[in-house]
Amino acid sequence: MARRLDPDDYVEAVLSIVEQVPPGMVTTYGLIAVAIGQGGPRQVGAVMAGYGGPVPWWRVVRADGSLPPSHDHRAHQEYLGEGTPLRPSGAVDLKKAVWIPSDIHRPLP
Repeated sequence: MARRLDPDDYVEAVLSIVEQVPPGMVTTYGLIAVAIGQGGPRQVGAVMAGYGGPVPWWRVVRADGSLPPSHDHRAHQEYLGEGTPLRPSGAVDLKKAVWIPSDIHRPLP
């Protein structure tokens, strides 16, 4: 069974992945959790809510390409500035813009 990350290491792993997302691309909360091999979208969301300010938080979206409504306006400005592909609804077009993180952040067994 793989070693579980302690809370501080989990936060570091999430933020490290977010920092790697290229401009104009996004990843999802769920894909980050899969890459780490621990937790799920809600746990990644909690990390982003508590610690995501200094990283490009707008590059992490829900599985449907949207962000919580409280972040839509600021994120939309970032998407336009980075040339992130958007759908007519304003959500990110994941077919064109999804970035899949690797599993380099998984804890070793």
